[in-house]
Formats: sequence, structure tokens, C-alpha cells
Amino acid sequence: MELDIQCEEMSPSRWAELLSTMKTCKTIRWLDDCNLSSSNCEDLSSIINTNSSLTELKLNNNELGDAGVEYLCKGLLMPSCSLQKLWLQNCNLTSASCETLRSVLSAQPSLTELHVGDNKLGTAGVKVLCQGMMNPNCKLQKLQLEYCELTADIVEALNAALQSKPTLKELSLSNNTLGDTAVKQLCRGLVEASCNLELLHLENCGITSDSCREISAVLGNKSSLIDLSVGDNKIGDSGLALLCQGLMHPNCKIQKLWLWDCDLTSASCKDLSRLISTKETLTEISLIDNNLRDSGMEMLCQALKDPRSKLQELWIRECGLTTACCKAISSALGVNKHLKVLHIGENKLGDAGIELMREGLLHPNCNIQSLWLGNCDLTAACCATLATVMATKQCLTELDLSYNSLEDEGVRKICEALRNPSCNVQQLILYDIFWSSEVDDELRALEESKPEVKIIS
Repeated sequence: MELDIQCEEMSPSRWAELLSTMKTCKTIRWLDDCNLSSSNCEDLSSIINTNSSLTELKLNNNELGDAGVEYLCKGLLMPSCSLQKLWLQNCNLTSASCETLRSVLSAQPSLTELHVGDNKLGTAGVKVLCQGMMNPNCKLQKLQLEYCELTADIVEALNAALQSKPTLKELSLSNNTLGDTAVKQLCRGLVEASCNLELLHLENCGITSDSCREISAVLGNKSSLIDLSVGDNKIGDSGLALLCQGLMHPNCKIQKLWLWDCDLTSASCKDLSRLISTKETLTEISLIDNNLRDSGMEMLCQALKDPRSKLQELWIRECGLTTACCKAISSALGVNKHLKVLHIGENKLGDAGIELMREGLLHPNCNIQSLWLGNCDLTAACCATLATVMATKQCLTELDLSYNSLEDEGVRKICEALRNPSCNVQQLILYDIFWSSEVDDELRALEESKPEVKIIS
């Protein structure tokens, strides 16, 4: 039995009702944003203690505080506790909570996931957590420490924990002020550690090209690493070239690579194209908010046409693209059978660009399921083409047309396509598009007649 609730104000009677339900739940995933406090944690501690089937507890975005975590940990430390996954993101915790959580890590081998991001734990607090990780009883596999006010001083403790914890699969340190020196030290520790890390997130960590040789060494040494995110770091074209040395290593089995806002230009696209065309394990890449321009996109499209490319998701929003690259996009869509998600919003494609993409989108080889075209300078003039794609391509289930000047005429054409029995679009996103009250009525009526369709506006 699962309990999935969020953003609900808890009256005493509602809380009492939920407590009764929680006694038999296996997962309590959505008590997010429910205005819970430390007093609720005393009840939850009892649930943790008495409900031995409970394996997941999610309490993000509640004012639990250190006192609340202390209550929770009393239940977590009981022999009857079988909790495996605990989320405490943005719960107003400080370093004071880390001593209590250290005790849980040291004593509770069932706990495999701990998410404590967006709390002011600080370097001193996380050092205490690392002590708990080093206990032989600790079997932690996933540790999320984003926005924890960590500094470079944390790395020595992290490396010691990594060295003693071969079970660790996922480590997220994004949005902490680490800097190049610390990231280099961390990477050297990862190469030496016996852990089989699968996910490493280092977004917005103050990384430059200076760290990329060491990150590349991790990629070349850890064939287990399949998910790397270094977005929002100024690594530049020179850093990307260094990363690609590790990414192209035969040992590297990368599947998901996020490089958003990394100060890349079209000069990086030669390396990226080689990666996309030859690294058959790579299925998802994010290049959002990099100045790749049409010339860079044309190189990427050529790579997508390579039979070895297995890319399924391409995120290329806000990359300085125009109508000029849309013929190349169309050609790639008509060849690549694997690409299912294309996020290409916030580029000046225009109506003419959609017309150029039409042939590729309608090609039998094209298997696009999710197409994002928000803020692409589109008008009603391209909606007939979009409607044809919607009605023809039964694989298309999600379409984003937000922040475009479609007006009544364009929205009506999209609605007409949604009514077509051949259309399988289940989610239509139309943020910040202005239409009349009459069209609004038509949209509401459409949702009622096709309850499987969700229109988000």
C-alpha cells in the first residue's frame, strides 16, 4: 500500500486519519509541503517503529527542524525498522541533525538512500555523516547533498567514506562551493576508491576546464559511471575537449550526460558529434543554454544520422538556433529511429523552421514522443503543420508550444488535431498563450471529452 500526498494542510483530524493509514503503508512518498513540524515527527517515529513493512518515507519541504529529525531517528534506530529510503530535503536542518543521522547510518543497514539536500548542514555536519558512512554496518547506496553549504574542506572526509563504501552508487554534490582544487581531489579519490559509482552530479560547483582532466580520468576508469552532470560550470570548449577523452575511452559506458550552461560554442560540436555518433551507450545529452548556433547544430544532426548513434533524448534549448538549421534537423529526424525526446525551445526557429522540419517529423523513421517548441517565435501560420504531425504521428504523446503567439486561430487548429482519433497526444503544454473565452470553453470541453488528455496552461 502506498500513500501519495503533497501540498496539503494537515488538520488534527486529517493527520489522525492518515496515521491510521500509515500503519500498513509500504511507502509514504508524498508528505511534501504538508506544513509538518517536529510534533508530527513523534507520531512518524512510532509508525517507523511499529510498521516493519515501511520502506520509503518522503518528508521534503517541511519545517521539521533538528528536533523533528531527533524524533524520527528514535524510530529509525529501533530493530524493527526496515526503512530503506529517506528524503529530508529542505526541512530546516542544521549540522546538529548530523550526529543523530550518523547514529542511524552506523546502526541501520537497511537504509540505502539518504536525501538531505537544501539544508544548512555545512562542512562540519557532513563530516559527521561521513563518519557514519564509514561504519561497516552502513550500506548506503545513494547520498544527495545538494545545497548543503559545503566547501572544499569536505573532500578529505568524502574520500575516506568513498574508500570504505563499495556499496555507494550515487553521489550528488551540486550547488556547493567546491572549486577546482577540491573537485580534482575528489576525482583522484574516486579513481582510487573501490566504489562502483553510477551517478555523479557536480552542477554549479565552481568547476572550470582546470578540473576536467581529473573528471575525464574518472570516466575512463569507472565503467560503472553512467550518469554525469557538470552543468552550470564554466568548463568551456577546452574543458569539453578534455572530458571527451574520458568519454570516448572504451571503458566509459556513459548513458546520461548533462552539460547545460557550460560556456560551450560551436567549436565543441566536433567533439560532441564524435561522441554522439560513436558512443553507443549514450542515450541522453543536455546542451541547454550553450551558444552552439546553427553551424554547431548541423554537426550534431550529422552525428544523429550515424547508424551507431543510439541517442534517445536531446536537450538543446536556448542554443542560438534559427530557421537555418531546421533542414538539418529534419534530415536527422528522418534517419534516426532512436530519438524520442527533443527539447528545442527558446530558439528562433519560426514558422518557416517548423515547415522545414515537417518532412522529418512525418517520416516513418521518426519516433519522437516528446517535442518541446516553447518560445520559438511560432504563430498560427505553422499550426496546420503541427496539427498534421499530431494527427499522423501516433508516437507523439507530449507537445509544448508555450510562449508562442498562436492566438485563437492556432489554438483551434491544435484542438482540431487533438479531437482526431489518430492523435495520441496526452499532454499539451500551452503556458502564456492568450486566447478568447470562447476558445477557453473549447479547451475545457475537449478535456472533458478526452479525459486522457491533459492541457497545461
